[in-house]
Formats: sequence, C-alpha cells, structure tokens
Amino acid sequence: MMKNMKLSGLIRDYGIIVISAFIYAVSFNWFFDLNEISMGGFTGIAQIINHYLPQIPVGVMVVVLNIPLFILGVRFQGFHVLWSSIFAMVISSVFMDVIPLFITFRPMEDHLVACIFGGAMLGLSLGMMLWVGATTGGTELAASLLKRKFVHIQIGRICLIIDVVVIVLYALVFQDLDNALYAGIALFISSVAMDAVIYGRRSSKTAFIICSEGEKILKALLEEDMGVTRIEARGGYSNEKREVLICAFKPSRIARIRSIVAEIDPKAFVIICDAKDVFGEGFLRYDMNL
Repeated sequence: MMKNMKLSGLIRDYGIIVISAFIYAVSFNWFFDLNEISMGGFTGIAQIINHYLPQIPVGVMVVVLNIPLFILGVRFQGFHVLWSSIFAMVISSVFMDVIPLFITFRPMEDHLVACIFGGAMLGLSLGMMLWVGATTGGTELAASLLKRKFVHIQIGRICLIIDVVVIVLYALVFQDLDNALYAGIALFISSVAMDAVIYGRRSSKTAFIICSEGEKILKALLEEDMGVTRIEARGGYSNEKREVLICAFKPSRIARIRSIVAEIDPKAFVIICDAKDVFGEGFLRYDMNL
C-alpha cells in the first residue's frame, strides 16, 4: 500500500515537472526569445553566449552552465534535488530546442504584452517545479541554496535579484536598454507569480475570538475538526474575565467560523487576520528550501 502511494506521488511529481517544463519552454520561445527579451538566470546567460556562438543551442548551453551548481545542490540538499532537477532541466531544455521545430511562433508587436504574459507563464512554471522540489537549475537552484542563508527573503525575490544582474549584462551585450527594461518587468511579474504558486497554498487565516461563551464555541470548533488554543484574559476597561480562543484555519472556512460565533455568542469580539505561513498538524510541514 505504501509503495503504491509513493509510486503515485512520484508519478504526480514528475508529471507536474513535465507540464511546467513545457510551459517554461513555451514562455521562452514565444515571449522571450522571439522578442529579444532576456529571460534572466542561466537561460539569459545562454542567450548571451548564443549571440556570439549561434552554433551552440540555448538548451545545450543551459545544461553545461548548470553542472557546477548541481554539484553544490547535491551537497546541501541531497540527491532528491539532483534527480528531479536534472530531469526538469533536461526536459525543459529539450522542449526549448524541439518545440520551435513543430510550432511556429511569431514576434509580438507589443513587447509589454509579451513581458506580462511571458513573466506570468515563467513564474507559474518555476513555482510548479519548486512546489514538487525541483528546479531547472540556474537562478532557481541558486536561490533555493541562498534561501538557507537568507531565510527571511522569499525565494521569488532572491531569483529577481540574481536575474537583475543578468539583465544588466544582457543590456550591455545587446545594447538594447528598452528590451532590458521589458525583461525587468517580465522577471518582476515572474517573481510575484512564483511566490503566489509557492506560498499561496500556505495562506491561512487566524481568528482571535474574545467571548464569554468560550466553552460552547470551543466545543463547536472542535466538532468542525479545528485546532483551538484557549487563553484567559481580562477586559482592559471592564476588568471582567474573558476567554480568548485562537484558531488557525483555511480561508474557505471563514464563513463557518463566523456562523458558529454569531449563533453561540453574538456579543463576542472577533478579529480575523491573514496568516501567511502556518506549519504543523493539519497544515504544511516546514521546508527550508522554500
């Protein structure tokens, strides 16, 4: 049974990698390469090298540039990152070089549209890969390694910082400031999209319920299979004893919590806040790489 679950999970993860690699390759060929917009990262460096050595395909150069980074990845993150990331890098590089053989893309007249949609697709694909513990190497792998040191910075922001350096080099090589600025817009959008994919599933809500019917509300919340913490408190003005119930929950359950509190204790004071990261039983496990 456990083997079947692990196999199905593995098939799911690698299926997501294939889909995200296809999206990655389409965004590169349709929105970035044809419109001469730098993709940043090692792909952007490969574009620069391809400019001087056109006989070397971009996909092949990406693989070569990633080899030293993968060695570091294995050292700090283990062989799981190696196999899944090598697969992601190879399949995305193959897609990048093969897709144009079967699909003819045309340059877009409006580069702003290209950078908006290209950035969104790029961030979606990279976020999906990181979601299952893979990267295409380059910026994403470097960012996941740096994340271990700079734990307070979201991984999309680290990618953006690295990519800005590549964009500057791209602008100097091609002497095209306009397209470099478009690349900056695209990569900012991709970092936002990436963080939305990675951290969006972590978003939760936290309710602080200050009430006089704490026992009844607690029982009702426990029946809804919600974890609750009780704190005894006193009113600052009245000095009366009150109970504070703290409950972390998924956004989809906010209506149910409001209904429970309103029905049991209409005079309760309720504060509902956004909780960006919630880890523990019933939620996500902490992952240092994200």
